[in-house]
Parts: sequence; C-alpha cells; structure tokens
Amino acid sequence: MSNANRKPALVTARKQVLARDVVVKKIRAAQRAGESVVFTNGCFDLLHVGHLRSFEQARNLGDRLVVAVNSDASVRKLKGANRPIVPARQRAEMIAALSCVDWVVVFGSATPLPLIKQFRPDILAKGGDWALDAIVGGPEVTSWGGRVVRLREVPGVRTSTLIDRLRR
Repeated sequence: MSNANRKPALVTARKQVLARDVVVKKIRAAQRAGESVVFTNGCFDLLHVGHLRSFEQARNLGDRLVVAVNSDASVRKLKGANRPIVPARQRAEMIAALSCVDWVVVFGSATPLPLIKQFRPDILAKGGDWALDAIVGGPEVTSWGGRVVRLREVPGVRTSTLIDRLRR
C-alpha cells in the first residue's frame, strides 16, 4: 500500500499520559537536544480556563511542558473526602489533550518533590496563589541552575468556586 493510501496513526491523549521512567527519558532527550523543560503540578480537578492559561504560560517559558497530576488518594488528603470530582486518569487524559502540554504523569506522593528531583526540570512553574518560598522543589531547581516562576492567576476562576456554584 502506498503512503498516500495509508491511514494516519491514531492520535489519543491516553498515549501522552506516561510512566515516570518514560518521562525521565523524554526529558533527558529534550535537554540533550538543547530544549528547556518546564514542570508544573497540581490536582487540576474540574479543568477550567485558569488551568489552561497556566499551562499556556508555563509552556511559553520553555520548549517542553511536563504536567504532574495528583493521584486520587493524594487529592483526598489535600482537599477532603469529597474530592476529586474527576478521577486522576481522566484528569490526566484531559490535560494531555491540550496542545501546550507535552507529557503528563500521575503521582501519588504527598508532594511532587520526588518527581522534581528525578526529572530535574529547567523551570519549575506554579500558580500565582503560591508564595515563591512555599513552592515545593524551588530550592532544588535553583540548586542545579534552574529557575522558579509564579504564573499569573485568572481572577475569580478556581475549582472550589465552581464546586460551590454547582452545590448551590
């Protein structure tokens, strides 16, 4: 069959939700190629425009964006028994479908610090609601010459606000 008649490969967001070891290999390859890697993380329950704009801002800081998504158990510890609304695998898949995101990984640790140490991103980006000195992994990233960036917030757009509106 000629290339003209061949169907294109099936593209799915699921294929961009990767295991840690796979993400490490992709990050190292990107960095060897001279690309800068940006890391961000969060629960991202009920994906909204604030999340999207944060991902876009983060991606514009470098060449590649890796997003770490809290597991369901870690979201429950952080947000309470009624969260997450959307399971981790679905949250990760939705994020992976965004054109500004290169790789997504789900993590279950209390903080993303083990991932940050393993991935060694060039830039650590976190939402503007975080004080610079409270960003987990900041000292580590700066110790290897990277930088930490607080992203601009979208005023009035928060998952908790959406959940409250839905409950009313």
